[in-house]
Amino acid sequence: MRFFAGIVLALAPFWVQALEVGERLAPWTLLDQHDQACSLSEETRILLVARSMDGARLVESALKTRPQGYLEARRAVFVADISRMPSLIARLFAVPAMRDYPYRVLLDRDARVASRYPGDPAKVLWLDLEQGQLRARREFGDAGALAAALEQVTP
Repeated sequence: MRFFAGIVLALAPFWVQALEVGERLAPWTLLDQHDQACSLSEETRILLVARSMDGARLVESALKTRPQGYLEARRAVFVADISRMPSLIARLFAVPAMRDYPYRVLLDRDARVASRYPGDPAKVLWLDLEQGQLRARREFGDAGALAAALEQVTP
């Protein structure tokens, strides 16, 4: 009986993390690369989530030629899970490098936000939102396809 209870408790977080279309996303607040707080709001239309360096590089490649405020104009928010990165590396190298990006990167240092949205860690998760509710989800493994999808979003 204890074994069964242990398995149920071990798998419970995976059941909780399943996000269905029409479901309201739980609120959260993260700091960006400039230590400014940003919260998920009702106005957010697109949530991009990168759970790995590969995913973050896809976003970087898709946005490298875009002007400052490009994501904000589309009411898009980008969350990067940096929880697996050693904190010394993050503090001394990665986060200072991100300060030069022309877009805001919300840093999930403890994997408390990105882990809510399951998907392939090598890809970028795109969540379409309407007033805080999930309308659709997509994953991108190609920077060109991600850039093209962002271009189709009207500011």
